[in-house]
Amino acid sequence: MSSSGQGLSYPPTHQGQQSDIYHGIEVKDPYRWLEDPDSEATKAWVTAQNKVTTNYLSQISNREEIKSRLTQLWNYEKYSSPFKRGERYFYFKNDGLQNQDVLYTLESLDAEPSVLLDPNTFSEDGTVALSGIAISDNGQYLAYGLSTAGSDWIEYFVKDVVTGEKLSDHLKWIKFSGASWTKDHQGFFYSRYAEPNEATKLEDVNYFQELYYHRLGTEQAEDVLIYKRPDKKEWGFAGEVTEDGKYLVISVWKGTDSKNLVFYKNLSQPESEVIELINEFEASYDVIDNDGDRFLVKTDLNAPRSRVIAIDLEKPQPDNWQEIIPESSETLKGVGLLNNQFVTIYLKDARSQIKIFDLEGLFIREIELPGIGSAGGFAGKRADTTTFYTFTSFTTPATIYSYDMVTGESKIFRQPQVDFNPEDYFTEQVFCPSKDGTAIPLFITYKKGIKLDGNNPCYLYGYGGFNVSLTPSFSVSNLVWLEMGGIYVTANLRGGGEYGEAWHQAGMKERKQNVFDDFIAAASWLIEQNYTSTTKLAIAGGSNGGLLVGACMIQRPDLFAAALPAVGVMDMLRFHKFTIGWAWCAEYGNPDNEIDFSTLYSYSPLHNLKSGTAYPATMITTADHDDRVVPAHSFKFAAALQAAHEGNNPVLIRIETKAGHGAGKPTTKIIEEVADKWAFLVKNLQMK
Repeated sequence: MSSSGQGLSYPPTHQGQQSDIYHGIEVKDPYRWLEDPDSEATKAWVTAQNKVTTNYLSQISNREEIKSRLTQLWNYEKYSSPFKRGERYFYFKNDGLQNQDVLYTLESLDAEPSVLLDPNTFSEDGTVALSGIAISDNGQYLAYGLSTAGSDWIEYFVKDVVTGEKLSDHLKWIKFSGASWTKDHQGFFYSRYAEPNEATKLEDVNYFQELYYHRLGTEQAEDVLIYKRPDKKEWGFAGEVTEDGKYLVISVWKGTDSKNLVFYKNLSQPESEVIELINEFEASYDVIDNDGDRFLVKTDLNAPRSRVIAIDLEKPQPDNWQEIIPESSETLKGVGLLNNQFVTIYLKDARSQIKIFDLEGLFIREIELPGIGSAGGFAGKRADTTTFYTFTSFTTPATIYSYDMVTGESKIFRQPQVDFNPEDYFTEQVFCPSKDGTAIPLFITYKKGIKLDGNNPCYLYGYGGFNVSLTPSFSVSNLVWLEMGGIYVTANLRGGGEYGEAWHQAGMKERKQNVFDDFIAAASWLIEQNYTSTTKLAIAGGSNGGLLVGACMIQRPDLFAAALPAVGVMDMLRFHKFTIGWAWCAEYGNPDNEIDFSTLYSYSPLHNLKSGTAYPATMITTADHDDRVVPAHSFKFAAALQAAHEGNNPVLIRIETKAGHGAGKPTTKIIEEVADKWAFLVKNLQMK
C-alpha cells in the first residue's frame, strides 16, 4: 500500500510497461490497463479506491449535517416553463426530492394537470432518465427518449397523449439526436448510429451517423433512410421540420465545432432530393424558421457575436443574402418567432438581455428582467401572442413568468418557495485582468456582512470551452456553501461563448493556455483583493472544466488549497480514441498532428504531473457509465497523481456507479455527491 498524509493509505496501482511514440517522442502510459472498465483488475481497483474515499468522507463530522441541510433545501417544487402543442399545455415539475422530473399535461392553464410521463417509475433507483421529448404539432403524440445509468445511448418510445397508451414504437441506437414530427403527425425524423458491440458500446468510437424517418406503428427496420454520407464518417445530422411543415432542415455537424452546413428537403414533394444550401464549414448557421421560400437564419458569418439574415431559396447565393438584425455589441445566443416578431436572447457580460424586433429587423422593445441573471424559454408558435419564460440568478430560484407579446407585460406564473432569505446574499460582477491583460468577468456571491479579510473559504468554478456560456443560475448546493460562510465565484473564461465566436476561439487549440491563464489570474486576483487566501481557495469544474482544474492544479499547485475535477478530460493524447472523443479535435486539436500534439502534451494533466510535488487536496469524481468522457481519464489521472504526490493533502477519487456524465443523474445521487464535496472542503479548507 502507498501512503500519504492524514493517515491515508492508497490502494497499490500496478504500473505496466506500455509506451507509445508520438512524432518521435516516447510517452509512457503505465496505467493503460485502467482503460478497460470491465476487466476484473479495474473493477477491483475501483472498489478499493471507493473504499478509501468512503472511509475518509464518513469520518468528517459535518457531512451528515450538510446532507441534512441539502435535503431540506432541495425539497421545494420546481417547474419548467409551460409550452403549448395543439390545444394542450405541457410542463415539467418536481415535487422536491423526486429523482427525476415528471412531465404533466393539461387542456388549459386553469385545468387540472395530469401526469403524462413519470420517469421515476422506470427504475427503483432513479437511474433511468428522460433524455429528450418531441410532441406532435396537434398535441396527440409524445416521442420520448430514455437513457439508462447516464449513458448517451438513447431509446425512443411513443405515447398517445390523450389515452395515455404506450404505442408499439421502439427505436434504438440513438445518440446526439432529438426527434422532429412531420406536419401530418404520422411520424418523425431522428438520427442514429449502427448497432454497436454490446460489450464495448460505452467505449467504442461513434462514426457514420444517419438520418431516418420513422412512421408510427412500424418497426425500426422499416424506417426510411433520408440521408447518409459514407464518405464523411465524422458528419452528424440534425433534422428539424419547419413550422409550416414544408421543409426538413438538416443541420450537418462535424465534431463539436460550431461551424455547420445546412441542407434541406422539400417535404411537399416526397420524392425531392436533399439540397445542399450551405456546403462549406465556414460559420455557424441556425435556421430559425422559413418565411415562404426564405430561410430566416442566425449566423456568425462575418459577425462573431451573431446576426440574423434571410436566404431566398430561389436565389441562394451569398450575394443575395439579406441582413435583418445586424451584429450588436452584445452576443446573440438565441432567436425565436412569436406574434410574428423575433424574440432574441442576448448576453451582455454573461447576463441575459431579451429584445424584440419585427420581421424587418426594427427594434420594438427590451423585456425588463428582475435583475442580473439568466432568462430562457419563450417557446411557442409563430402566431402565439403569449409565452412563458424562466428567470434565475445566483440568489433567485427559477421563477416562471407569463409574457404578453402584445402589451409587453410580464406576470409571475410560478414562484418556488425555498427555505432561505435571498436578501441575506449579495452578487457582484467584477472584471480581473488575465496574464495578457484581457478582462475576465467574475460573478462573486456571498453572505452580506462577511469581512473580506482573506480568511473566507472560496469556491472558484470555471469551464472555458466549446462555446459554452456560464450565466447566473440558482443552485441549492451552492446556497448551502454560502450558508456555511463560503464565497462562490463563477469565472467567464475565454473558450466560452459569453462574447461570441472570437472569445471562443481565443481559448481553442493552440490558444488553450489562455483559458488556464484566465483561471489562474482569477484565483490570484481573489487572493490579492482579500476575498480569500491560498489556504482557503478551492477550484472546481466538470468535463472540459475538469481538464481546466487538472491543468491549473498542475501548473500552479502552490496557489490552491483544494481541487475538485469532475468527469474531466485528463489524457490529451488519447481522448479521441473513445466514443465521441474524436469530435473534440475541433476544440483541442488532434494529437495525431505533430503541431497539435506539441500543444496538447504541454498541458495534458496526466502527462505533466511531477513526482515529489505537493499538490492541493484533491477529490476526483467520475462515473462508471460515463460514455462521454470515459472514466479512464479520471482513473489514470488519479493513479498517476497518487504516485506523484508528496505531502499531507489527500488525493481521492470518488467513482459513482450506475451513473454517467451527469445528465439525468437522480436527485439522491446528486445530494450524496454534493454532501461529499462540501464535507471534503470543510475539512481541507479548515472551515468551522
